Amino acid sequence: MTRFLCSLQGRLLAGLAATWLVIVGMLLVLAWQYGKALVDEVNLGHLRDESSLIADGLAEKVDRRFRALGRLEAGLQGVSPDRLGTFLEHNQVLMEWFEGIMVTGPDGVVLADWPVVEGRVGLDASQTEYFRMLSHSPWPYVSEPFVGRASGDKLVLMLVPRFDEQGAFAGVVGGMVSLTQSGLFRWLEHGFLGAGERVSVLSASGELLFHPRRSSSVASSKAYNGLPALDLALAGWEGETVARGVDGDSTLMAYRQVRPANWVVKLALPQQQVRAPLGDYLVTLWWAWLVLAVLLMFSMRWLVRRLLEPLHRLERQIAQVGAGERRYLALSTNMDELSQVAGSFNRLEHERLSALEHLRDRQAFLDAVLGSTPVGMFVADLKGHLNYMNPALLDLLGLDASCSASDWWERIHPDDRQGTQDMWQHSLLTGNDFMRQVRFHHPGGVTLWMEVHASQVRGSDEPLGFVGMVKDITERRQQEALQRWEAEHDPLTGLLNRRGFERRLEEALAEYAKTGTPSVLILFDLDHFKPINDEGGHALGDEMLRRVAQVVAWEVRRSDHVARQGGDEFAVLLPSCTLKQAGEIAESLRRVVSEVTVVNESKVYHITLSMGVTAFQGGDDAVDTVLARADAASYEAKANGRNAVVMVDPDKESLIDALWQAGLSKRE
Repeated sequence: MTRFLCSLQGRLLAGLAATWLVIVGMLLVLAWQYGKALVDEVNLGHLRDESSLIADGLAEKVDRRFRALGRLEAGLQGVSPDRLGTFLEHNQVLMEWFEGIMVTGPDGVVLADWPVVEGRVGLDASQTEYFRMLSHSPWPYVSEPFVGRASGDKLVLMLVPRFDEQGAFAGVVGGMVSLTQSGLFRWLEHGFLGAGERVSVLSASGELLFHPRRSSSVASSKAYNGLPALDLALAGWEGETVARGVDGDSTLMAYRQVRPANWVVKLALPQQQVRAPLGDYLVTLWWAWLVLAVLLMFSMRWLVRRLLEPLHRLERQIAQVGAGERRYLALSTNMDELSQVAGSFNRLEHERLSALEHLRDRQAFLDAVLGSTPVGMFVADLKGHLNYMNPALLDLLGLDASCSASDWWERIHPDDRQGTQDMWQHSLLTGNDFMRQVRFHHPGGVTLWMEVHASQVRGSDEPLGFVGMVKDITERRQQEALQRWEAEHDPLTGLLNRRGFERRLEEALAEYAKTGTPSVLILFDLDHFKPINDEGGHALGDEMLRRVAQVVAWEVRRSDHVARQGGDEFAVLLPSCTLKQAGEIAESLRRVVSEVTVVNESKVYHITLSMGVTAFQGGDDAVDTVLARADAASYEAKANGRNAVVMVDPDKESLIDALWQAGLSKRE
């Protein structure tokens, strides 16, 4: 028994009676961890049910208003335009749900409204997002919020399309709903789960439609920017999550879709409020544990001090070895374990001194190698801290020897910095090679492209750090950028070539299929161009092509794409453009190009354009379909006597001569 108590292990076992305190602490931590998950799960279930009820309630209210507008639209059949106002006035019951009613014709002009607001009748709404949407869709639609002309309140328009007896689109019927005064959201003013609960309703574009007046943390829709869960909900997702709220605190959130209005309901409950009862209970347990620990501390103090006295002597001697006051330990104790530790330490100290001397020699050799190499190199530890940068790297980056590791990161271009840091952290965690091309701001005021390649250095059993190499690839990147530009541009005119133009046409067609954004394609070739080449030579023909390309590029919008397809064939893509606008642009191009001339041996040469114009249509599934339709229209223009614009009518699916055609009135 005496020998057992003389060992370090025996004396330490006497102190294990205090380990139960650690167990109690661990139990409290585990209770907190599992309790948090359970509390969050239960409250997320409540949020799921409440958000579903709110979304269903809003959907029902919106459906009722749509049905009322549908009945109103059915009653408008056969009502003459001059009696529309009287008809709306007789439907006063709708004012319970709407702040105002309006009716438009198929051209988007407001024909009647009630209550009458000065300036509304005759207003052209054809370019609004809701009119464009309803003119291509038979379904009801809710607009984005706007400020009312008369009331100054924030409103939304609930609209249904009108159809005539033949089933053709005849306009829209719309009801204005106040987001602040109507009963659509008033029932949501009070929370459902507690004082901290917040209900918000947003449009599909993220515009805030409703938030509780008592919540000062939700002031505007800008506060919702950057919430990943909200971005998913705006794309159609429904569900529950725990994330940072608009005030930066961790919040339990539930999202549900209001399908008829394309709105999103967001129900949020601060996580701090949910976990508060659990925290109060665990705090009470903590204080009980603390009082008991204090009582035990006094009784264990004397025992621990006696037990650790030999260790204190060992600590002092080790500190003296570290300070150079002694070479080895000379510990006098009856503890077998401490005697063994002292002997092992003395052996390790002898080996350490030998290894340190050897390391100094190797470090001097490594410094000489890295300092003389012309390639930029650096050394980093396993935590990613740069321990060394050779003179070639400092000169390449324009840094001095006293720079810190943060100077390196601050000089990286902001657009490349976060991605570079993420990849560097990945390499530190996995040990994989780090390779990345980044832009670097040189103190001389120029931006350099650098290629950084770092590899992990391993010892016999474990990694030691990273060694990296940095190369200047600025000239190579510039050459690659030039090659990419030349691959998609015509060298004669500087316009897009066929390859570059068809890529942009495919992108526009994909956008049309996804969002319905209208775009128009114009194809044309030059009339009377062959005599210029035959009589003046190809140099004169090239000059004419350059001048035509220049005036066409000046005439269209900056967002449009102009291309030379080959020979004297040109193309123009007009994104986000209606067929009517495209017709005006095409006529403008035909007129200005007809004024372009070249002169050879006192002879002036003119050209004209044979143009085909077509808009994207519902059946377009490939760029070849659109190109073929525009090309057919161009041939039709040439067959009609050249110098003409032929547009594809999307309703009749046939080619119709445009009103613009040079010399048409003379032939008639």
